Amino acid sequence: MHEKRLGDVIDDFCVKCRRVTNHSIVSIIEQEAAKVRCRTCYHDHDYRHEQAPPSKKELKKAEAEAQALRDAENANGTQSAVTEAVPEVDVEIT
Repeated sequence: MHEKRLGDVIDDFCVKCRRVTNHSIVSIIEQEAAKVRCRTCYHDHDYRHEQAPPSKKELKKAEAEAQALRDAENANGTQSAVTEAVPEVDVEIT
């Protein structure tokens, strides 16, 4: 694979265009593209390796799943704490 240079054309996901388009490399760090410029809308952004950012719907779903997991862990932790806090008492009925 050849070394990337400033001005080379690569594919990347453009947030403004909301699709994968041709981009020109604007800056390079450690032989990897750091910033790119969309050749369609001329928007500069970080190189995203052709990965679209998660949608708001996906972010909400992930947050809801994480909250449900935390709630389940808290419920299990609370039940065990309650049973540990209540001592067992032997009562004789006469």
